[in-house]
Amino acid sequence: MFFDRPDSGEKTILVHLVIGSEEERDDPMEFEELALSAGASLVAKISGTRRQPAANNFVGSGKLEELAACVRATGAELVLFNHSLSPSQERNLEKHLKCRVLDRTGLILDIFAQRARSHEGKLQVELAQLKHLSTRLKRGWTHLDRQKGGIGLKGAGETQLELDQRMIRQRIKAIHKGLNKVRSQRQQGRRSRQRAGVPTVSLVGYTNAGKSTLFNALTDAQTYAADQLFATLDSTLRRLELPNLGTAIVADTVGFISHLPHGLVDAFCATLEETASATLLLHVIDGASEAQDELRMEVESVLTEIDADQVPRLEVVNKIDSVSGNEPRLLRNDAGVPVRVWISAKTGAGLDLLLAAMTELLSGGLVSQTVILRATQAKLRSHLYKSNFVTEEQTDETGASILFLRLPKAELDRILAQEEVKLGEPKYLRSDQSDSLAMAQAVSAGSASGS
Repeated sequence: MFFDRPDSGEKTILVHLVIGSEEERDDPMEFEELALSAGASLVAKISGTRRQPAANNFVGSGKLEELAACVRATGAELVLFNHSLSPSQERNLEKHLKCRVLDRTGLILDIFAQRARSHEGKLQVELAQLKHLSTRLKRGWTHLDRQKGGIGLKGAGETQLELDQRMIRQRIKAIHKGLNKVRSQRQQGRRSRQRAGVPTVSLVGYTNAGKSTLFNALTDAQTYAADQLFATLDSTLRRLELPNLGTAIVADTVGFISHLPHGLVDAFCATLEETASATLLLHVIDGASEAQDELRMEVESVLTEIDADQVPRLEVVNKIDSVSGNEPRLLRNDAGVPVRVWISAKTGAGLDLLLAAMTELLSGGLVSQTVILRATQAKLRSHLYKSNFVTEEQTDETGASILFLRLPKAELDRILAQEEVKLGEPKYLRSDQSDSLAMAQAVSAGSASGS
């Protein structure tokens, strides 16, 4: 319904005002990037200051005349405001400027409409657009906004505006039904992963921080990655094998942005639930940006809004290859827990530190244990190797396999509950394996004290 876009950009004027005494949070440079991402052809930029927005046109009379003159001089077809405009303000501006007017929310919705590829993504964007459009229908039907009285002037009982509003409500209801089905499928997938003990890692961060590039570097995926805002819109899940931990699921998600429209947050709730229910969040930060702290706070604000602020997270400072003298490193807090790692997803620098930190944070109760498997337990042995749980293997005098494991305690408990597995004892070890003997003795001592 909303996904046909012209191939060429529209001649566009950008408007950015500083409102009040405090600095405007929306960066005009970021707004320009948004416009370019939407395919706009910029012909002019107009800025100014106001104590507060004007109720009728947002801008004052002088700035309005300046805008109108600029539209006539440049032949602009579109005026973009780096602000939220009310429906009446948009209508008044369009009437005076004789061209289309969009606010920041409308621009972001347009970009999302262009980038949506999956059926779910298109449904989510259309839902947000319909909610946004429902308050702006009047602009197209001002001549049909009421039924006239008098003989011969009676309408059919329902105006065109009312018909459109009813059609939109019906479509919104249908979209909600489709998204509820998607949400049910996602919940079923999450329950299956939880039963299997598979952790989920969700990549979050400000748009264009390099999440998709990192996602591809970790999982060898081929998802679209580009140096532009909102290059990724559809959530993607891939497997990742972590050393001594096994399989994890990594989710690449839509980027956040300052003043993210509430309609988008509501529409993307099915996708954002992956973030809220994740085992670990990787908060990807653009290490080349001069506004890292501000962007980090914007992401934290959205995480709070979607009830994901309590999920454990690891900050990943990306793009260190763009900053001279910045080397890969890992920062721990006072308790020795990893809290931040510096990497370059583009060059691969620091990815080993990231994987080690992820393993440490996801492992929770990571334990070392020696087990003895009979020849008939080859299937379990294959599973342990495939999950990267085996650090060493020996064979005893009976031909049984002695496996030295490092794995999550929950996985070990599951194996012990389902399989007849014998725990290793020091007498099965060769005398030249002093390190392994010490490890096995420590494990045996720990098991004895725990029981």
